[in-house]
Amino acid sequence: MGAIYRREMGAFFTSSIAYVFLAVFYLASGYFFFASSLASATTDMSGVFTSLFLIVVILIPVLTMRLFSEEKKQKTEQGLLTSPVSIGGIVLGKYFAALTMYAIGLAILFLYALILSFFGAVSWGIVTANILALFLLGAAFISVTLFISSLTENQVVAAVLGIIALLVLYMLDVVAQFTENLPIVPTVLNALSFYTKYYDFTAGLFDPASVLFFISTAVIFNFFTVRVFEKRRWS
Repeated sequence: MGAIYRREMGAFFTSSIAYVFLAVFYLASGYFFFASSLASATTDMSGVFTSLFLIVVILIPVLTMRLFSEEKKQKTEQGLLTSPVSIGGIVLGKYFAALTMYAIGLAILFLYALILSFFGAVSWGIVTANILALFLLGAAFISVTLFISSLTENQVVAAVLGIIALLVLYMLDVVAQFTENLPIVPTVLNALSFYTKYYDFTAGLFDPASVLFFISTAVIFNFFTVRVFEKRRWS
C-alpha cells in the first residue's frame, strides 16, 4: 500500500490535478471566508463551512477521476493487478493519497481561524469540529468517486458521473420533502442525507452517529471498489 500511496502522491504533483484542486479550493474557501467572516466582522466561520459543501461536491470528482480510469486507459491495470500488492492495498493506497491531498486543502481553514483570532475570540472547539466534519464528508465522497473511477476508462466520464452522484447525495433531503406522502421513503432519504448530517456539525452539534455514517460510507464504497477489481482479476 505504501508504494501505491507514494506513487499516487507523486502523480498528483507531476500532473496539474493537485495544483488545480488546491487553487480552486483555496480560491473558493478564501472568498467564502471574506464574504461570511471578514466582511461581516465576525469570528463565526459556520458560513464558510456550510458554503464549502457544494465546492467539495464539484472538486472531489476532479481529484479522483484519473486514479483508476487512467490505469485502464493506459493498459497498466493488469500489471497493477498482478503486482505483489493486494487489491485492498492498491485501493487503499490510492484512496489515502486522494484523502491526503484533500486534507492539504482543508489545512488552509486553520489559517483562516488563526487570522480571525487576532480580531476576537475564536471557538476553536467548534472550528475543529467543523473541519473534522468536512474531512469526514470528503473521506466518504472520495470513496464514492473512487468507485466510479474504477468503472470507466475515461477521466471526463468519471468526473461527470462523480459530480452527478455526489449531487444526488447532496439533494437527498430535498427529494425527501417531495415524497412526504409516500410511506417510509422520506424517513430513508433523511437517514441517508449527507447534507443534514454535515450541517449539524456546522451548527455546533457533534453527533457520533454522523461520524459513524461517514466512516461506514467510506468503508462500504472502498469495499465495492475492491470487489470490482477482484472480479476483473479472475475474469
